[in-house]
Parts: sequence; C-alpha cells; structure tokens
Amino acid sequence: MFDFYFDLPLWFRLVLQGTIVILVLFPLAAACSMAERKISAWIQGRPGPNRTIPPFLAWIPGINIIRNLGLFQLAADGGKFTFKEDPVPGNVNKFYFILAPILAMIPALSTISFVPFGAYFKTLADGTRELTPIILANTDVGLLAVFAVSSLGVYALILAGWASNSKYPFLGGVRASAQLISYELSMTLSILPIFLWINAPGGEGTLSLFNVVQTQSQVGFLGGMWYIFLMPVSALVFLVALFAETNRQPFDMPESESDLVGGFHTEYGAFKWSLFFVAEYAHMIVGSGIFCLLFLGGWNPLPWVSLADLVNFGAGFLPIIAAPLVMGLLAITLFLLKVGFFIFFFMWVRWTLPRFRYDQVMNLGWKKLLPLSIANLIFYAVAIAVKDLYFPNL
Repeated sequence: MFDFYFDLPLWFRLVLQGTIVILVLFPLAAACSMAERKISAWIQGRPGPNRTIPPFLAWIPGINIIRNLGLFQLAADGGKFTFKEDPVPGNVNKFYFILAPILAMIPALSTISFVPFGAYFKTLADGTRELTPIILANTDVGLLAVFAVSSLGVYALILAGWASNSKYPFLGGVRASAQLISYELSMTLSILPIFLWINAPGGEGTLSLFNVVQTQSQVGFLGGMWYIFLMPVSALVFLVALFAETNRQPFDMPESESDLVGGFHTEYGAFKWSLFFVAEYAHMIVGSGIFCLLFLGGWNPLPWVSLADLVNFGAGFLPIIAAPLVMGLLAITLFLLKVGFFIFFFMWVRWTLPRFRYDQVMNLGWKKLLPLSIANLIFYAVAIAVKDLYFPNL
C-alpha cells in the first residue's frame, strides 16, 4: 500500500520528511504554548486567553465558541512573533547571537526522526504479516541517536548566554551546561536496566525503541508488563531527569526569572525568542514520547494487551481495522493520547511546584538521583543474572 512512497527518489523523500517535521512540529509547539496558558488559568481559577478574534470573522454565528477557547490566540501569537520588530542589541556578538536560536532548532527537529509513533501490519511476499514501525529513520541505535543529538541542544543556550555579552545571560548558559551534565548521567543510567532486560546474553543486541515496545507486547505475565511496573525506580529517575533536561520548572535554572531576569534569553525578543521556546516544547514532546515508549508500552492500549491483540480482536467484528492505514492511525492515536497526558503533566507540575534553588538542583542531581540510579542498575543487573541462570523460562 505504501510501496509508491518508497519508490520515490531518496532525496525527494528526505526533503518531504523534513518539510513534514517542520509543518507538524511548529503548530504543535504553538498548541503547547496555548495549552500551557489555558492549563495555568484553569489551575489558578482564571479564564485564560478568550478575547482574541479577527474582526472580519466576528459576524459568523457561533464563532464565539472558538474565541472563548482561545484558539485564535495561536494565529495572533504567530503573527506577532513573525512581524514584530526584532532588534539586535549593540553590545552582543551579532553572528553568534543570531546563530544560537537556529542551533536550538536543529536538535529539536532532528530527534523526532528517531522516535517511532505507531506500527502497522505489513504483508510479506510469503503471505505472513510483520509488525512494521511508523518512523522517519528506523535505526537499531535509535535511543543512542536521540541522546546524542538532543544533548547538543545545550550548546545553543551556552552560545546565547555567551554571545549576549551580559552577566545574567552568561550565568544562565553556565547553569544550563552544569544542569545537563548533572542529570544526563542519571538519565542514562536509569534506562540501562531496560536494555539489560531485553538484550539476552549471546543474542543480537539492540537499542531500538521499536524493539523496546515489542518486548512489552509479548505473552505471559512479564512479557506483557509495562516497564513502569517492572522498573518503577528507573521510570521515576528518568522522569525527574527529563524535567531537568527540558529546563522545565521546578528545574528552569537557566532562565530563572526571580534571579536572572530571563536567563540565557534575556537579550532576545520576537522571532528569535520564540525559536528557543519552540525548541523547548519540541524537547517536551519528544521526551514525553520516549518515556511512553520506554515505560508505558508505546502504542499498546493497556498492559498485557498489545496493539496486535486489539487489532486481531477488532478485525473479527470490523475487518477494515486490520488495514495498514487504519491500524497505523489507531496506533498513532493511542500513542499521542499518552504523549498528550505527559505534556499536561509537565504543565501541571510547572504551575503547582515552586522553583528549586540552584544548590537544591545540584544536590538532587549528584547526591540523590545519581546514587539511586547506580544502586538501581546494580540491583537489576544482579536480578537479571539470577533470572537468566535459574529461571530462564520466566
């Protein structure tokens, strides 16, 4: 069904995929910005954005429903950031000052290429069906690629702080680099037990996120268990580190308004300022997706109920469900619902918890999370070795 797409020239497919990523990610980031304001208003007992409306549409009956939801605010924000005057301060290093927000977008747009967001049954030449991931770049080192590329995003913050030639932005850039190093270690150690679990000794090793989901889709009690239940400490450490990696409150030390004015982006405005926050929301979306793939079964609807089980059951009543297009859309919907919940969780935490002090952030990273993640790794290394030796069929 999709053979016509793969028959297209490689350069055309790459251009098409890159264009789709940009056309999808920018509106999603804008929607997250809008959702953040509505969720904060809901938590604080306010209506939130509900007055913006183009005058030439005000006469349409029922248009006030869209206005009250604040959806026109998306277009207003996009127009404002695009056409607003964007001066460059005279004291900055202009080349690197302009380069920093562009560099921030590169990891944000690249990491999503390695994240599978659905699957469908592909019929092979011999008539058998194979579950195939929906992904832009299906590599066997998908998670390693995500970590390698996403960690480059901090260079944009450091460059923005340094190029601003101002002490508050510079302190924000220094904080960003220190925070990344502090929590990247714990995040990496927290996921090692998962790959110790799925990579059996003597077998073919993998770092594929699709294979992680597949190992949560097997038969048996442990085979269908989501890793959030099997490895809860890993999930907790990864989630806390994810908040720190995305600079979300209570870990937003690089921009901490209470003591750094605006942190690394103090000197930025208009379109360049908006690029930093498109990158932040993109990292939130990708980070939430990776958490769902690692610990929440990806596109599987429930623990011990895989997507294939759901489709095979539903095909008995409605055969079209097993069609690749319908199954793919079902998988994407289930995955996006989980991602949407975690984006809401990010925003809920931001407007609920107070910001940590900088020394508290460092103590949590080095004195709490790092020892905990090391102890967790040692525990699961021993437990998996015992399982493989004495309970190989478990």
